[in-house]
Amino acid sequence: MTQYHIPLAAPDISEDDIQAVVDVLHSSQLSLGPKLPEFEGAIASFVGAKHAVAVNSGTSALHLCVRALGIKEGDEVITTPFSFIASANCILYEKATVKFVDINPDTYCIDPALVEAAITPKTKAILAVDIFGYLADWKALKEIADKHNLVLIEDSCEALGSVRSGTHAGMFADCGMFAFYPNKQMTTGEGGVIVTNREDIANQARSERNQGRALDSKWLEHRTLGFNYRLSDINCALGTSQLKRLPEFITKRQQVVAWYAEELADITDVLSVPRPQNGVDTSWFVYVVRLADRYTAKDRNALIAHLESHDIGCNTYFPPIHLQPIYRDMGHSEGDFPITEHVADRTIALPFFVNLSKEEVASVCTILKDGLNLLPKSS
Repeated sequence: MTQYHIPLAAPDISEDDIQAVVDVLHSSQLSLGPKLPEFEGAIASFVGAKHAVAVNSGTSALHLCVRALGIKEGDEVITTPFSFIASANCILYEKATVKFVDINPDTYCIDPALVEAAITPKTKAILAVDIFGYLADWKALKEIADKHNLVLIEDSCEALGSVRSGTHAGMFADCGMFAFYPNKQMTTGEGGVIVTNREDIANQARSERNQGRALDSKWLEHRTLGFNYRLSDINCALGTSQLKRLPEFITKRQQVVAWYAEELADITDVLSVPRPQNGVDTSWFVYVVRLADRYTAKDRNALIAHLESHDIGCNTYFPPIHLQPIYRDMGHSEGDFPITEHVADRTIALPFFVNLSKEEVASVCTILKDGLNLLPKSS
């Protein structure tokens, strides 16, 4: 992977984090030890959940939630095409049908007005994503789910710490989940966790993450189909230590957002910047800007190349899922979801992490503006 002078993302690892991991390495239990329930308890307490089930990735958490809610072959799950691909792939793992609907152009989250029209007798669930830290319209989605007797899954992998009216991301649906890859608000290296108030979901996930062993079974007794989705005590120790600083991380990320907004305030006619969501204390995952409508994907790609040539990490966020090769092979093509495609052609993720300095933000924005001046005046 290319190393940039100012990277796209970077974790904040303290000496306490390192010591927490070293302490586990000096112990006799590197997995399924005391750090697992400690981490789960800390996460559950933080978001106000009755249950937290730690696993080895956000993708695994999504997969186990799909299974725990009984989604299977022949079922349809309505979801968004503007997300990381795992939010759709986890539906395919159980041979269910992915049914995309388009997004709200302001929040980039799934549009509830389009969800209800997409429901058929085969629809089993709505899987919505809290994209970039923005919260989906869970009130509207819950009303639709209740009306049609559907289950609701909250992919909150990008929104740990976002809060609306006292309710944390992850707690608006039958189950939610977070991911802890190093570019997230906090990290366990690799890892994820399911949060839910439903004991049945938690118990099934606990069993299936550990090769299908029942919670009261012997070590080599496997009662159901399961997976090796365990999260080691090494990861859990890092996560518990990081979680103690999560409020600090969120505040520092909000400061970086404010610095970017200040630096880019004079070019809002050509570049839209992230805005706080009404009624939400936003925990930002990435900082994604969007070129004005007159620009094209070619212009966006030229701007990314300009930034990279100056040693600035950046990327497209996100390419539409339905235009990925595996989904094209299922029959999707350009024009299926025009809002998603329009947004995805014009978005750029700029460097964003806890320890990004004001001077580095200024440097990124200077180079960004220079690149914008190189683009055609009309496209």
